[in-house]
Amino acid sequence: MAIILRFVDEDGFIRERFFHIVHVKDTTASTLKKEVCSILSRHDLHVENIRGQGYDGASNMRGEWNGLQSLFRQDCPYAYYVHCMAHRLQLALVTSSREVKLVHNFFTSLTTIINIVVSSTKRHDELQDAQALKIKDMISSNKIKTKKGGNQIGTLQRAGDTRWGSHFQSICSLLKMHTATSIVLNNVSEGGKNFSKRAEAEKAYLTLNSFEFAFTLHFMKQIMEITDVLCKALQQKSQDIVNAMHLVSTTKLLLQQLRDDGWKPLLENVITFCTSNAIEIPDMNSKYFSAQ
Repeated sequence: MAIILRFVDEDGFIRERFFHIVHVKDTTASTLKKEVCSILSRHDLHVENIRGQGYDGASNMRGEWNGLQSLFRQDCPYAYYVHCMAHRLQLALVTSSREVKLVHNFFTSLTTIINIVVSSTKRHDELQDAQALKIKDMISSNKIKTKKGGNQIGTLQRAGDTRWGSHFQSICSLLKMHTATSIVLNNVSEGGKNFSKRAEAEKAYLTLNSFEFAFTLHFMKQIMEITDVLCKALQQKSQDIVNAMHLVSTTKLLLQQLRDDGWKPLLENVITFCTSNAIEIPDMNSKYFSAQ
């Protein structure tokens, strides 16, 4: 368990410092409180002087009756609990995204694709070799320019279940390495160890190179470029409530603008991407029949 202190220094400035890390036998609220109190007492810091607590949303931390924050409030009524706002935003975004079938299926497929490609050292090496070759070809054809620290190969980023920002990194890494990822999946689908591995890779390959996946990939990138700014801002030590509320309002405005005026440029970007990656583009003027 990590303990971080936020305090007011002798000059009246708010400071935040890493304080201690301690091993706990279990994560019950009573055990955590005992360990925290022990550390504070060791440094002659008193619980009755606490004026705030900040944890994530786990029940053992935020529980109204038996959570850690509640136990401290019993000893110090002024130790007000605040659920980390950045974490609350992350949870809200992840939960809401799972309520939309298209988005839920997209992130499920995204996780599967990345896991297949980076699950072994051999495939990871193939991925980086393919990406290095792509970068070399793009430089030779003057599609990109060389620069110090630029054109690094990189890798695919796995996403965490409750960390919305990590999903954004996954999307960006896949967009950057789409061609290389497609090559690796195709290789596995043709030369995997067994039928199960080959079938799984082929399904992932077909998904990766579908218009629906490409569209959702770009769509979610545009949304998350906006929300990621807010997520990072809420984690800054210098953040205050007035500026935070302004950032929330700005984020809502940008999302509304994307909704009102973002369709045409989004579709153009997707079509350009699909054309360059040989992904079949459906006829937008044909009749659409909903599945029964």
